[in-house]
Amino acid sequence: MSVLRPPQSELRHFDSLLITQAKQGDKAAFHELYKLHHRRVYALCFRLAGQPDLAEEATQETFVRLWQKLPLFDGQSQFSTWLHSLTVNQALTTIKKQKSFWARMIPAEHAAETGGTDLHYEVLDKLLLRLPERARMVFVLFALEGYQHDEIARRLNIAPGTSKAQYHRAKQLLQEMI
Repeated sequence: MSVLRPPQSELRHFDSLLITQAKQGDKAAFHELYKLHHRRVYALCFRLAGQPDLAEEATQETFVRLWQKLPLFDGQSQFSTWLHSLTVNQALTTIKKQKSFWARMIPAEHAAETGGTDLHYEVLDKLLLRLPERARMVFVLFALEGYQHDEIARRLNIAPGTSKAQYHRAKQLLQEMI
């Protein structure tokens, strides 16, 4: 298998081939899936968790879970969509298992890079680190990942109104930071 990421038009077919092989227990094929999707999974986990160590843990847990759940992927949706949902669920689970709210907050000057090269996202990630945990999670899920407040509320076990209020709070805080 090639280590290079194929063009977007070929990625779905390439994913499909790797998924088929990985479902049959091919660890090399699963490793290729990992290499193809690791950065996007980590970036999402980092935006949700706000800490590099916690994001790395969530990323690892996501890929462990992917290995376990891969036989359930039926190909009816795009793999990237299915993996995105799995990542959000696993990241939220990992975050809930961690330390208290205040222990997870770190100063923005200690923010690690997300591995991306886009300056806009690096700046946004550093600003997101300065948001309170719940506001950050809601903002990432709504503004960056496209979830609706009803779905965010279900995933975070909060009321839809609380989701909307946290999103509004996050927007206000980000505007003050800029």
